[in-house]
Amino acid sequence: MIKIFCSIFFLLSFSALAEKPNVILIMIDDMGYECVGTYGGTSYKTPQMDKLAAEGLKFNYAYSTPICTTSRVQLMTGKYNFRNYREFGYLKNGETTFGHLMQQAGYKTMIAGKWQLNGHYSKEERWQDPSKVTEFGFDEHCLWQVTLDKRVGGERFWTPTIEQNGKTIKHSEKGKYGPDIFTDYICNFMEREKEKPFFVYYPMVLVHDPFISTPDSDDMAIKGQAAFADMMTYCDKMIGKIRAKTEALGIAKNTLILITGDNGTHVSINSMMNGRKVKGGKAKTTEAGTHVPLIAYWQGVTPIGKELDDLVDFTDVLPTIIEAGKGSLPKDQKYDGVSFLPQLKGQTGKKRDWIFCHYQPRWGRFDKVSTRWTQTQRYKLYQDGRFYDLKNDVLEQSPIKNINADQKIVKAKLQAALNKYEQESPYDKSRDPKPKKKK
Repeated sequence: MIKIFCSIFFLLSFSALAEKPNVILIMIDDMGYECVGTYGGTSYKTPQMDKLAAEGLKFNYAYSTPICTTSRVQLMTGKYNFRNYREFGYLKNGETTFGHLMQQAGYKTMIAGKWQLNGHYSKEERWQDPSKVTEFGFDEHCLWQVTLDKRVGGERFWTPTIEQNGKTIKHSEKGKYGPDIFTDYICNFMEREKEKPFFVYYPMVLVHDPFISTPDSDDMAIKGQAAFADMMTYCDKMIGKIRAKTEALGIAKNTLILITGDNGTHVSINSMMNGRKVKGGKAKTTEAGTHVPLIAYWQGVTPIGKELDDLVDFTDVLPTIIEAGKGSLPKDQKYDGVSFLPQLKGQTGKKRDWIFCHYQPRWGRFDKVSTRWTQTQRYKLYQDGRFYDLKNDVLEQSPIKNINADQKIVKAKLQAALNKYEQESPYDKSRDPKPKKKK
């Protein structure tokens, strides 16, 4: 009788767990889709990401916003920036994140890597309060730049200063490398929490500048483009380490891994993709600034080696992982995302006709590019009327002048989408940073 009871209990427990997959969301810092081999990139070695795509699913048309904070706020809340974005380096106090919603769905949550959301640039309320990470829905954290910016806490790579669960840890030992610290913490967390569903959010510190050596570099004095290549390889290695840990723990079949990038690659980096040179477009509103990889791997669930041309933007991630975790979205809040969970299961799902971007970064250097746009996989319409064919003009150098009948239909659809958001929340130009006066 006891054996029968234990067997039933085990089956019920396993069934409940199977309904709630572990979710690991990895976001690489400053890496456009041209950097990854599976998307045609040939400048860097990315065998782990390529393998995940080959054994899982990749989206060919996934989009972020042009810089980090705007993307992070959109990703974590499932809302376009006009709803809740306030300042660079700041996630507005009181916002509901995917951390909260996964907790409510019964998940243990943790975040490791780069935070930079307390508002220390603009000295927002409680910007020096380390407990804000917990208040945003994370049970555990191991982060760089929570209450200390890099001018005080140092850089993110060698001998970093980490804020871990409210405590500041200064790694002064020679050879301590930030990405290793974050990845090891994640692996340890997974081992501790393997018996119940968990959500890991890993906004990586790689491959953001400064471009310097990694522990695997042959030349420790390496810098610039060559160092970026080493950093790409090390970033890929960390992803492989996390995947290997899920396999070693026996939880790979119940773990969804999502990999993306927060915006385009740094403008100083030139990469080869499908035989053409791609200059990094970080902070620009072009394809090079917003087109990012999106790879999904869920052993036994995601179709093997499938590519999808479905449009995805960062508002879609939150509803996807909440649906995967059997959670629910608050009915008193407006969300903009569309779940792509059906696609992860090999189903058709709800396909977007267009995506929208409200880009008002509130970061002085980028004030001239504040704007809104809508786009399909091929066409893009800005609020000022510029209309581009991205297939034939990926750098957006020549707006379409003679619009044919088919293009008129697409443009009208995109204009209707722009009008929808303009009616809901008119673009407030007064919030654009004022150009600095010349001395």
